[in-house]
Amino acid sequence: MEEKDILRGGQFLVKETPCEDVFTPEDFSEEQQMMKEAVKEFNDREIIPHKNRFENKDYALTEEVMRKAGELGFLGVAVPEAYGGLGMGFVSTMLTCDYISSGTGSFSTAFGAHTGIGTMPITLYGTEEQKKKYVPKLATGEWFGAYCLTEPGAGSDANSGKTTATLSEDGKSYKINGQKMWISNAGFCNIMIVFARIEDDKNITGFIVEYDKNNPNGVTLGEEEHKLGIRASSTRQVFFSDTVVPVENMLSTRGNGFKIAMNALNVGRIKLAAACLDSQRRITTEAVKYATERKQFKTPIAEFGAIKLKLAEMATNAYVGESASYRAAKNIEDRIAIREASGNTHQEAELKGVEEYAIECSILKVAVSEDVQNCADEGIQIFGGMGFSEETPMEAAWRDARIARIYEGTNEINRMLSVGMLIKKAMKGHVDLLNPAMKVADELTGIPSFETPDFSELFSEEKELIAKLKKVFLMVAGAAIQKFGPDIEKHQQLLTAASNILIEIYMAESAILRTEKNAKRFGQESQEHQIAMTQLYLYNAVDIITKNAKEGIISFAEGDEQRMMLMGLKRFTKYYNMPNVVALRTQIANKLNEENAYCF
Repeated sequence: MEEKDILRGGQFLVKETPCEDVFTPEDFSEEQQMMKEAVKEFNDREIIPHKNRFENKDYALTEEVMRKAGELGFLGVAVPEAYGGLGMGFVSTMLTCDYISSGTGSFSTAFGAHTGIGTMPITLYGTEEQKKKYVPKLATGEWFGAYCLTEPGAGSDANSGKTTATLSEDGKSYKINGQKMWISNAGFCNIMIVFARIEDDKNITGFIVEYDKNNPNGVTLGEEEHKLGIRASSTRQVFFSDTVVPVENMLSTRGNGFKIAMNALNVGRIKLAAACLDSQRRITTEAVKYATERKQFKTPIAEFGAIKLKLAEMATNAYVGESASYRAAKNIEDRIAIREASGNTHQEAELKGVEEYAIECSILKVAVSEDVQNCADEGIQIFGGMGFSEETPMEAAWRDARIARIYEGTNEINRMLSVGMLIKKAMKGHVDLLNPAMKVADELTGIPSFETPDFSELFSEEKELIAKLKKVFLMVAGAAIQKFGPDIEKHQQLLTAASNILIEIYMAESAILRTEKNAKRFGQESQEHQIAMTQLYLYNAVDIITKNAKEGIISFAEGDEQRMMLMGLKRFTKYYNMPNVVALRTQIANKLNEENAYCF
């Protein structure tokens, strides 16, 4: 594979991607299909039938099911074979996370915390000795991992933690003192990745801390937190009082903890998007089933237009989230392969591969976590009064979904990050934003073409519109950077608006590319409902982009500049042939009702 074949992170904004170059769920290999079926079967057997026990805070059940997942190899999908894992690629790890996560948010959180931030830091930053000692036990579920970063005073500002690590006089160990909170898996973990500050270091340092409740070594656990959702996910405070950690258990180098934390979160973000996908499919299926059975005025409510609107939007967002998540996952997998081929170790290749697409990871985390919440919210609404009852699945799904917008970095932080990282990449010359932004600025003062383009091919208008929406981002972000320079990071409402534009471009384009690829190979007829969902999503995206761009423009531009940019916005968001969204939604909902399930 040549490097020029795949775009670098963030380049989707300034380069066109041929549909043949994107990976879609329809491209799963036979091995991946088998893994998907195995994981779904596990979920249906071990998790979904015990939903009430999870909701009633049965922490022992979470631990028991995690052990079973370990025995089947699901905890070691991403772990190299040399350390007892299956050594499968990044797409397969996403797939496992996707289909294992929909039974309950409690198990999903335990699984994600263990396989991601509990195991990954050692796999990616550990010495050979550390990996041999700890990773095989984590990969098989013999031991479980937790990740101790957040403190009462250090949440989004992760590097401001007060926990200390003091070197002993003989130089053989560190003593850790401090307090961590919101620690997933704390109640049954054997290893904690703990971040602490040595002396007055600018950055925190990571340590691998073994925990044995029979010999706690100065580690005390708080009581289980009682939470809105993810009720059987063990979440506790952890207190360290002169906890002795051998010097050889430092993870990576002194002061490298902040970087470890940030890179672990990049992986966590895209995996969190994956963990929200099957929940959307299942919620949509439950809502469809209920709507076809529930009759009012002698008619199934599924036949009412107001319900069709909800079902169509729920299914559309699930389809688009899936399209974008697997597109990015394959880009990461390909980048890892390129780096390994050029001589990087697996550790270096995976770290750099994920870091390369940190912008996309943040975009996906925000978009899909918000979609799953909306999906569950509409699910409750379709169930009506029954949706508010614990007897139906919707209220638990809604409560579990709520945390997804908070952990792995809040969505507000991730919005700032996506635009901030893009600007940094532009400064480093990794993504050329300057020249395209200057072209757009010139275009604003030029005379627009009044010719109607030829839109005879599938998605020709939609792709033209995506290209224009990219100009909207370049116009707004370019002018804002010119005006504020490095101070732009102080203008958070403006960055939020820019981020919303960026998110919608990536999500809408991903859906177009997936559907176009599948229409070309399976025939357009086979994709008629996917085409409808893609067109519906783009229509909604244009509205969101228009609102956010307008808000951004009037926040910093005045007079002629403002008028010119608002005229440009009108030009760049113009449809030649407006889709009939009511007809699109009806078409999608009718298909769902006919199949009595999410069927895409």
